[in-house]
Amino acid sequence: MLSNLIDRMKLPFRKDKELYLSLRKIIGFYPHDISYYKLALMHKSMYKRNAKGKPVNNERLEFLGDAVLDATVGDIVYRHFPGKREGFLTNTRSKLVQRETLNRLAQEMGINQLILSSGRSQSHNSYMGGNAFEALVGAIYLDRGYDACMEFMRKRILAQMINIDKVAYKEVNFKSKLIEWSQKNRVRIDFKSILEEKDKTGSPVFVYRVTLEGVEGCEGKGYSKKESQQLASKLTLEKLRREPQFIDLVFAAKTDRTKMEEEPVENVPSTEQPDDFIVVSSGMEGEGVSNEDGEAGGSSSSIEPSSSRETSSSSKPSSSSKPSSPSKPSSPSKPSSPKDSKAKRNRRSPMYRKDEAAAEALDTASVKTAASKTEASAKATPVSSGLTPADLDLSDEDFDLSHISAREQSREEIIAAAEAAAFGEE
Repeated sequence: MLSNLIDRMKLPFRKDKELYLSLRKIIGFYPHDISYYKLALMHKSMYKRNAKGKPVNNERLEFLGDAVLDATVGDIVYRHFPGKREGFLTNTRSKLVQRETLNRLAQEMGINQLILSSGRSQSHNSYMGGNAFEALVGAIYLDRGYDACMEFMRKRILAQMINIDKVAYKEVNFKSKLIEWSQKNRVRIDFKSILEEKDKTGSPVFVYRVTLEGVEGCEGKGYSKKESQQLASKLTLEKLRREPQFIDLVFAAKTDRTKMEEEPVENVPSTEQPDDFIVVSSGMEGEGVSNEDGEAGGSSSSIEPSSSRETSSSSKPSSSSKPSSPSKPSSPSKPSSPKDSKAKRNRRSPMYRKDEAAAEALDTASVKTAASKTEASAKATPVSSGLTPADLDLSDEDFDLSHISAREQSREEIIAAAEAAAFGEE
């Protein structure tokens, strides 16, 4: 109070008296350093430079004011809604500090009338007022400090100009609302850029269109991409609520898309495992064992080692084989000559030749061994003693076994017996 009284007493002697009075109506107190507020109200379109040639505008103060606004509004929202979750608090703060809200505040408070800019920059709905509001908050922070900014936002803005409860439960982000609806209904949404140009004053203009499952929605035009997308989303939401035929078209397109996605594009792969990786050569085809008539014994060729074929001779009938017909007498099979067996072995696969040679060598060795044993047994004559029990005289002293005892002898007795035997021989 005392500070404001002193500033009011100095007002008649100040150079920029009208600016002081205007700022007093806007912020609620007299500025200490008017240079901060002059800079906050200077738009970059003025192209003003300082003595060093650097541009002079409110962009730096806008950056500072944006950070101070987030801190002060976050503090106020946190205290105003006790027990609310972080998501709710974040959404409420973003609604309070978004550009549209700040633009309206700047318009209602009269900040737009104090901005220094070229006439061309005010020809369209830009964010000049909102940017100036943020720069003004940054000027207050540099001039009076954080407490003055908190007082300005709590008593001047949120208490007199904005109903924080209504803003908290008001939906203003139409794009996020449309995206949320599309995700819940699994509908594909896209924002297509239709036009990007500049108007007569050189300001950029953007036109975006919303498409749902390829079905064209509404278009939105604005001086920024965000503004045009928000307007297109808002109009599309209104069309969805107003025209049921539009919803039917969207869901019919969704049905066609999902049906195409569900159709298989290739056949189901087979689970059969091919077994054609074994290569059977012509030499490995088995030959049937000749029967008693000299014909092939088996109806189908079999692959088996020669040792198994040699062991199963045709002259030796198997236990499971049927007896031959009595009308046809059995004829003995002709013994195969060594040349025939060698030629037959050469016709077989090389992988069986070594086995057959080894088997033949083993059979030859076993035959020779058996023959040698038979020959030795034939040469040996049985020994016949021809003695009778009477001829065996067991009374001879050589057959006296009385000195042999089964009693276990001690070490001394064994030594004594050995010495007696030795001296007795001498």
